[in-house]
Amino acid sequence: MTQPWEPDILGEGFEQQTLNLDGGAVATVVRYLGTQPEWLGTLDGAAGTGIDADVLYVHGWSDYFFQKHLAEFWHRAGARFYALDLHNYGRSLSPGMVPGFVTNLADYDADIAAALSAMGRSGDPGRDRPLILLGHSTGGLTLSLWAARHPGMASALILNSPWLEFQATELGRRAIAPLVGLHARLHPLAPLPPVDPGIYTRAVSATLDGEWDYNLEWRPDRGFPVTPAFLDAVFRGQATVAAGLGIDVPVLVLLSDKSYLQPRWSADALTADVALNVDAVAHRSLSLADTVTVSRLPNAFHDIFLSPEPIRREAFARIGRWVPTALQLSDAMEWEARTAGL
Repeated sequence: MTQPWEPDILGEGFEQQTLNLDGGAVATVVRYLGTQPEWLGTLDGAAGTGIDADVLYVHGWSDYFFQKHLAEFWHRAGARFYALDLHNYGRSLSPGMVPGFVTNLADYDADIAAALSAMGRSGDPGRDRPLILLGHSTGGLTLSLWAARHPGMASALILNSPWLEFQATELGRRAIAPLVGLHARLHPLAPLPPVDPGIYTRAVSATLDGEWDYNLEWRPDRGFPVTPAFLDAVFRGQATVAAGLGIDVPVLVLLSDKSYLQPRWSADALTADVALNVDAVAHRSLSLADTVTVSRLPNAFHDIFLSPEPIRREAFARIGRWVPTALQLSDAMEWEARTAGL
């Protein structure tokens, strides 16, 4: 049964819809209907009259959608923006659930299918608007695998620091994957040793050294406990990417220019990706498709769109230059003019 659209926690312009999945699980799709935020007030032109496309955003591990400025950017460009809180995450997380629990990243196919239906898409690429998939971290891995399994459904894929390869590189993943897989079969929910010392939270949270406010139950200081089931699902997904996906649309990969993967705080964490080995991910990105653009942003955070404002604006500008070519738009100059400086 389809649920109605209701006001979302992000406030004016945002609505959410609960998506009922098999087995009693739910996902949640958020849409942005548009307002005129202060940070766009000095720009010329009316919002909502540019590119006629749908954008679907999928968050990463231990996360949910709260990046209002990302929705505002796409709305300004004229696209219809939607974000998906996967089952067992964020708005879709209820008491008693295991946060982030999954045994196969393909399990999220049902979430994505329900979201696309809620977006009003028919499933016929010839009738629907262009679809731009936008994924962060594990969400980027999930959407990459989905796009490969569903050729012809998307028009472009944008990945924000996607978790395409293990931090210890492919050799490290191959070495420990069998042990993780064994634990996933025997003790799928047994928490693994914590690996998040809270460095990323310190960099981004307004309660510490960052500028962002968000729900600490849906995005905890040290992340959700990592389980063998989840890590095995990720490793199997990464192995699939390493074998080559053959995605049939252009791919843009946004990454920081460096990593900081030390277990102790340093000011270096404010100018680097503290979650991924960005060099390993940049290399693995070439296994996604024939047409891949890897764009490195100096001093960017793990979530490019939570980086300091100058870096965010540069990221938006690069997207603004890439999308028209990716979608083969005739009004490329209009798109770039509308998104310049956002």
